[in-house]
Amino acid sequence: MTIAAHLVRQARKDQLLGSTAEEKAVVQQWLEYRVTRVNGGSSKEDTRTILKDLNMHLEDKVYLAGNIFTLADILMYYGLHHIMVDLTVQEKEKYLNVSRWFNHIQHYPGVRQHLSDVVFVKNRLYTNAH
Repeated sequence: MTIAAHLVRQARKDQLLGSTAEEKAVVQQWLEYRVTRVNGGSSKEDTRTILKDLNMHLEDKVYLAGNIFTLADILMYYGLHHIMVDLTVQEKEKYLNVSRWFNHIQHYPGVRQHLSDVVFVKNRLYTNAH
């Protein structure tokens, strides 16, 4: 994470680290979460906890740091890609906020690179109402 932050500064893209002190703190928090929880989580229970945490956090946000695209979004995308690829349609709907965020990030210019496109169903094919 330190190297990534250094490269962002070298590229003169400091806005990716946050603009205000609060944004910078939130970006740092999510970068640490990425290292400690996403990289460290290997069980299905860890994965569910990560997705649940992110889903709640993203309920009223476009990006992890609020309304700005940051390094946290990029690195979290790369950390979650292998998880999102394997989710069923039902699991993607269960974590709707994560799915919305992930789909937005994967289509952000220059982010996806060599990774496969994760497909999300745009229309609900069924409802819970009878």
